[in-house]
Amino acid sequence: MIVYEYPFNERIRTLLRLEDLYEKFTFFLHQEHALQHHVALSTIFEMLEVAGRADLKSDLLQELERQRQTLLGFKSNPNVESRRLDEILLELDRISATLVAAQGRTGQNVRDNEWLMSIRGRTIIPGGACEFDLPSYYAWQQRPAQQRFDDISEWFAPLLPLFEALSLVLRLLRQSGSTSKIIAQSGTYQQMLQGKIYQMLRLVIDEELGFIPEISANKYMLWIRFGCQDGSVKPKNFEGDVPFELTLCNF
Repeated sequence: MIVYEYPFNERIRTLLRLEDLYEKFTFFLHQEHALQHHVALSTIFEMLEVAGRADLKSDLLQELERQRQTLLGFKSNPNVESRRLDEILLELDRISATLVAAQGRTGQNVRDNEWLMSIRGRTIIPGGACEFDLPSYYAWQQRPAQQRFDDISEWFAPLLPLFEALSLVLRLLRQSGSTSKIIAQSGTYQQMLQGKIYQMLRLVIDEELGFIPEISANKYMLWIRFGCQDGSVKPKNFEGDVPFELTLCNF
């Protein structure tokens, strides 16, 4: 099954982009080749570009506190598993405290490192990080894989509380919706939202079908159009019925 996610606002769009970068970073960090560690380091630079909003940290703290207050309201509900609820509340408290303790602007430690900033400036240029452009960086790439891993992990460490917070927020958001099984007749599905605010849409479809959803939405209407692609040509509309699962997520 393939999962497609569509953000309904800029805040969730930013969190999803950062999550995608974090997954890429984690993958390449745990490889051993110098070129793979180059991608991991370059991904940190991309994270700084996306996370540059000054209010991202405060937004996450406010959302974590809002979720904490909501979950506390379930304490007296006999239908809620108290042990699981306590675990989530402890996780919320831990991650919130860690994020509060993170001082300064997100990624300021990287911005204050002149050597890393010189690498960042060259990576913007296609092929700009060659050995003749950055001999010191080339020399660093020749170091043992474990040493490079330790260096990159140290540079990333101050960013970790932010990513722990956004991962928890997105996990709670994904768990907030109820899933419906739907048939898109003639490859199209429309749903009136009647002004109800959603944060994100999750669409699950069997990968063997080979259909690609084109999604657009606002607070009034959701529109999904399925297409199919043959080779490298532009996807074309599909006129048959398409089964899929839809989840509208909102805190």
